[in-house]
Amino acid sequence: QVQLVESGGGSVQTGGSLRLSCAASGTIWQSDRMMWYRQGQGKQREFLASLTRAGSTNYADSVKGRFTISRDNAKSTVYLQMDSLKPEDTGLYRCRAVADSGIPDFWGQGTQVTVSS
Repeated sequence: QVQLVESGGGSVQTGGSLRLSCAASGTIWQSDRMMWYRQGQGKQREFLASLTRAGSTNYADSVKGRFTISRDNAKSTVYLQMDSLKPEDTGLYRCRAVADSGIPDFWGQGTQVTVSS
């Protein structure tokens, strides 16, 4: 079965850290780009970070310097290390695997992150 499964979410206080994982099965791991998004309650979905197969990274300004995306090819897993967390980082974090052409495009179900002040 082809799927993405996120884990690692939870509750943390302001300034804390979390590491999210996204395990990819099947041919998803061969996707051109792995990405992380989040959606806060009542907010639009927001791009956070991307990582290409070549190793290039890109970050949203809101998380640059605080979040780091990486991958472990042996485990077919992409990570999002989140440091210096803020209450505005609260939301449902979802992983995406997509081809440069846009097809195929896979999404995970998400993992919840809550940052309290």
